[in-house]
Amino acid sequence: MNHVASPAAPPQHSEQIAIFRKLVIGFWSSPGSRIAWITTAVVLAFVGAQVGTQVFFNYWYRAFFDGLQQKDMSVLVGALFQLPMIVVATVVASGGLLVSKMMFHVSWRAWVTQRLAGWWIADQRYYRLGLIAPEHQAPEYRIAEDTKLAIEPLAEFVIGLVSATVTAITFSTILWSVAGSFRLTLGQVVIDIPAYMAVAAVIYAALTSTIAYLAGMPLVRHVADKNAAESEFRAELTRLRENAESIALIKGDKDELNSVLANYGRVVRAWYGVIRQQGFISILQNTNAVLFPVIPLVLTLPKYVSGEMTLGAVMQVASAFAAVQGSLIWFVDNVVKLAEWYASVRRVNELVILLDQLDIGTIMEGDANIRLGISEDGSIHIDNLSIAESAGRVVINDASVVIKQGERVMVMGESGVGKSTLIRALAGLWPWGLGEIRVPRDVEIAFVPQRPYIPLGTLRNALLYPDAGSKIAHETVVRTMVRCGLSYLAKRLDDEERWDHVLSGGERQRVAFCRLVLRQPDIIIMDEATSALDEDSQQSMLNLLHEELKSSTVISVGHRTGIEEHHDRKIILERRPAGAHMTSLTVSKSLWSYFRQQRA
Repeated sequence: MNHVASPAAPPQHSEQIAIFRKLVIGFWSSPGSRIAWITTAVVLAFVGAQVGTQVFFNYWYRAFFDGLQQKDMSVLVGALFQLPMIVVATVVASGGLLVSKMMFHVSWRAWVTQRLAGWWIADQRYYRLGLIAPEHQAPEYRIAEDTKLAIEPLAEFVIGLVSATVTAITFSTILWSVAGSFRLTLGQVVIDIPAYMAVAAVIYAALTSTIAYLAGMPLVRHVADKNAAESEFRAELTRLRENAESIALIKGDKDELNSVLANYGRVVRAWYGVIRQQGFISILQNTNAVLFPVIPLVLTLPKYVSGEMTLGAVMQVASAFAAVQGSLIWFVDNVVKLAEWYASVRRVNELVILLDQLDIGTIMEGDANIRLGISEDGSIHIDNLSIAESAGRVVINDASVVIKQGERVMVMGESGVGKSTLIRALAGLWPWGLGEIRVPRDVEIAFVPQRPYIPLGTLRNALLYPDAGSKIAHETVVRTMVRCGLSYLAKRLDDEERWDHVLSGGERQRVAFCRLVLRQPDIIIMDEATSALDEDSQQSMLNLLHEELKSSTVISVGHRTGIEEHHDRKIILERRPAGAHMTSLTVSKSLWSYFRQQRA
């Protein structure tokens, strides 16, 4: 029997980016990508419009200050008349860019969420993921929150980078043409520095970006640790809420409080790491905010004093330098957001990798999955079946049995021997192991767990789940409820409640039997399906299987007395060193006789 493969090393930075890029890039190539291209084109158009208004305002700036220096009222009045048009154009471009970016965010996130959620929910991956990787908690949070934190900033980064690039190129051209070259005389040596303002902007931006990179990279780890600690803290509180009754009954308040506070202590320590690193980055950002408005004025001062540049030209150059500088130090201004984004990307990638492993079978070494096949004779065939836990321990070893159509079979054995795991394998929920399970073609299989699921909505929807839209007559539903001991709820069939909170454990199990009668499945697989019922109610529900579901094949697990006589045969699992051994026995005729007498 093969065991679980050793976990792979966490992907490196480049691999993390590649995994995430593969996930999100399909937005532009999948069916229905027309919306992606339209929203992308609209965003880019507004980026161009916004840069255009900045250029127009830059030239207005020069004209206004030249008129101010020359005290030319005609130039100043003309500039003031142009100002409203510039303001309107700027407002329209900025507002359009904001709205189009938000539409782009929503569309891209919706596509990625639909893909991830569909991948997670399909083929019971949401169930199997909890079995193979219970330490990776809250996949729903990764789909809902981490996807948001990974997509929305990414869209902002991409749009911001495009805008910064276009702005840098455009205003570098202005710096080159307006500021010209700078002649530096050192003794007898004369050095001409062409486009010196553009060169100065690039050098300054490169210096500050390098420092920001060195200060920002450790922040990625601190943010990832902080997010992980926050997730674990939420999971701890959720576990407390879900087990509130059990904890209250045994008065475990003090221990739980200590556990919660210890968990939150890890959150606080992780936050201290983030705060320290952000403090370093804040020093860099504030220093840069003070220096970069002054630098262009200092660099243009010699030319202004010598008369080579007018006041308007100085102000235009200073404005263009600020635009180029703001574009080139884009990384400095976004280093914290990039760290937050990368931390969320890593958490989304963890879910993607696990889902991918479920699909390609890399959780187990080699070809170690239970094969599901088709039976041609109407029976269920279990051939050379070995079942392993997700950790690799063999639970059931080399078992074979045939369950004929319409047969009632009970699975028995001591606790922990693998009964529930066998039931899950029969239901197609447990693929880890070897051997084959064959079921008849085109049959409906109903799985009844110990705690049946109750969906949101009306009680009628709960009774008809998962076929809530099926057209079953009202009278049939009511008659079934009466037969299952739920007649007192018949008047509330169309009431919307949190029925999973309203119904007791026994009522939930009665609802499950109602579903069986209404659906009439070909195969019924039950796991402790009557554990919350009293003995009389249990007998009534099991009698229901013989009266209303005579042709259905029934496979069930149960420990309580009074269950065995409702079955034709029992399969006993016996614990052995190499895994449980399966023995099939026929139920005693005397028990059947007793059962029939009781029914009579």
